[in-house]
Parts: sequence; C-alpha cells; structure tokens
Amino acid sequence: MLYYSKTADTISSDELKNIIFEILEKLGPKKKVLIIPPDFTRFHSRAGEITEYAYQFYGNIVTDILPALGTHFPMKEEEIKKMFGGIPLNLFREHDWRNDVVDIGEVPAEFMSKVSEGKINQPFPVQINKLLINGNFDLILSIGQVVPHEVIGMANYNKNIFVGTGGAEGINSSHFLGAVYGMERIMGKADTPVRAVLNYASDNIANHLPIVYIQTVLSRGDDGEMKLNGVFSGDDVECFYAAAELSLKVNFEEVEKPLKKVVVYLNSEEFKSTWLGNKAVYRTRMAIADGGELIVLAPGLKEFGEDKEIDRLIRKYGYTTTPEILEAVKSNNDLKNNLSAAAHLIHGSSENRFKITYCPGNLSKKEIESVNFNYADLTEMQKKYNPEKLKDGYNTMPDGEEIFFISNPAIGLWKAGGTSSPASLPPK
Repeated sequence: MLYYSKTADTISSDELKNIIFEILEKLGPKKKVLIIPPDFTRFHSRAGEITEYAYQFYGNIVTDILPALGTHFPMKEEEIKKMFGGIPLNLFREHDWRNDVVDIGEVPAEFMSKVSEGKINQPFPVQINKLLINGNFDLILSIGQVVPHEVIGMANYNKNIFVGTGGAEGINSSHFLGAVYGMERIMGKADTPVRAVLNYASDNIANHLPIVYIQTVLSRGDDGEMKLNGVFSGDDVECFYAAAELSLKVNFEEVEKPLKKVVVYLNSEEFKSTWLGNKAVYRTRMAIADGGELIVLAPGLKEFGEDKEIDRLIRKYGYTTTPEILEAVKSNNDLKNNLSAAAHLIHGSSENRFKITYCPGNLSKKEIESVNFNYADLTEMQKKYNPEKLKDGYNTMPDGEEIFFISNPAIGLWKAGGTSSPASLPPK
C-alpha cells in the first residue's frame, strides 16, 4: 500500500526531515532495521540525507546500512562521509555481487519467455545479499531515486533490492533481457519486461521480507541546482508508479527535431568509468540525428568497467552493433557468462548511426579508440565547449555552431519529437 505521497515545486531539507519522520512514525515501533540506500553514483538522489534522518529517528535500532552497489565499486570512506554525514562508519556493509548472495527462488522460464517475446527462455534466478535473509530484521528500508533508466525503464523500487544487492546471475539476466528486448522500447517506461520480472519476484518470492520503499524524484531547476519534487513511500508497486509518473513529467525532455551535436559533461566525482559514463549515450540516443555527434567531456574517466572482469571484456570486445555483440555472446564463453557486460556493450553503441567522441581525463587515445569510440583531447574540447559557461539545452557557439548541452545525463531522458511519448503506466 501507499503510505505517503507528496509532490511540490521544491521540498526543503526541513520539510524532508518531517516527511521521513512522519513515514517512520506510521510504521510503528521496530527492533532491528536495515537501510539500503544507493551508492555514491546516486549522490544527488537525497538518499544520503534520508538515510541520516532515518538513523536519527531509530538510533541504534539501525544495525546495518548496505549501499546498493550492484556491480559498482565499493564506496570509499570519504564518499560515505560526504553522502551520509555523521552516521558511524561501522554500520556500513559492502555488497559483493559475486560472493555475498543467496538464491531465494526463480521466476519461471514460461514467464520470462512471455515478457521477452520469446527472446529469453531461461528462468530468472532471484538473488539477494544474504544479510537480508540472515539479519532477522523487522524493517528493511529501501531508499532511492526514480529516474529514466536504460535497463529497466525507470530506476529504483525493487531494482534496488534484486540488482542493487543482487548476484551475478540475476544482474546478468536482467541486463541482458533489457538489451535484447530493445533499449528504445524501455527507457522512460514504468511497465517493462525487466520490471515485470522483478515485480514477479517481489510478489511471489520475496514477499516475506519486511521491505518498505522511500522514493524520491528530482529535477534540475532554472538556476542549475537540483531540487526535490516528490517523495513517495509504500510497501508495494503503488509508490513506484506514483514516483514514475512524476519523474516522466520532470525528467523527460522532448526536443523539436533530432540534434546534430550534443555535448555532455560528466562530473569527475560521479563518473569514473564508461560503465556509468555511457549514460551520456543511453539517455541521448533517441534525440541524436543520424550522422550527428555526441561529445562526452569526461575529466574523471579512468577505466571502462567498475568490475575488473567487466573492464577486461569491454576492452576485448568494444562497443559495436547489437548483431555483432549477440554473435560474440554465442561464440565466446567469457561474454556468455557475463551477460550484463554484453548488455552494456549494446547500450553503449550508436549502432553506427551517429559518432561518439570521448574526451577522457585519464585514458589514452589508444584505449578509447580500441573500444570503438572516437577520441578528442579534453583540454582542447573543454576550451571550445566550456561546461562552466554553457547552459543546459541549446547553445550557439561564437563560430555560429549550435549545440545541445547536458550537464548531467543521469537525471534525464532526451528524445526527438515526432514519435510517441515514452509514458507507459499500467491502468489503476
């Protein structure tokens, strides 16, 4: 059921604290609480602040905080302090997606075949961090931001559990399902094949777990600052649908016609890999014209994958077309056994439709070109396209060139006009 729902032009920190306390009051007394927030890659989600308020409310009843890393790097101490304030460091646990998980069931192959239109005919393994099962919690508080997403359509809700604290097989299967079904068919939609699979897992396999969700929706204000537009809480999909509906209104932008040149800036604290940085590709590909160019300013970029094996696979196979990657999966066991990497390679490709130029801070020209991206010097390109002087949206450069600038691809989805909206919310 839906416990709380609020939308506003902006919600202040004081208001947010009162909202969180109100939600937690409604849940009644608890004895042992686990909090699952996102990691530092979702720093702007306000989840760190919400985690602080939950800790203030419960005190030592909060025994564990498990950032939903998925396949990402573990959080560094300075990142934890910056995101979660004064919460004691000894409460934080590190999710190991290869070793710390348990299987709690599976989504049947028949269901997988139905939602994938016959593309996937294997059962989906439902895996979660063993702490959720063995910790004897009477509340598991899952916190996160709902925003358009390339794998599942709209991020968060039970993705925070089954992917964020999930295992290799489940993560691989979910990512590959989204990729073979078609990213353009998924992005910005609340009701997708991957979401259907995770909802099946929530409703039929993990329904004994005491999970309550707190979902945020944020947008960039006219002043360039992030503002909190909505807070939603509940124990089932209703709170997610409410958040997804608002996110589509504030995070989706339809441009009048396909864009010839898009420049995206990747903040160096958040984006250190193409695994994350390719949001510049995912979120803009439906807006870029055939023969156009995407320029990615990436001062913090130092690797391709956030996992050593995935980094190796990206370097080995590169970002090529979907048919080429699917053929590589059939022919190579290393890629077949790491389907999330295969999905990522599909997501990061322009399908030879437009040019992708990366301007990395810590990768060489040879490395960038080896994975089939174009390379340009970061210093030169930031001089030409200074992110501190550009405004989000259309900009006309001194030489008359028109570009479309995006200061953070993680908070939105862009699409050229002339096609239907990505909205897809199930009837209520």
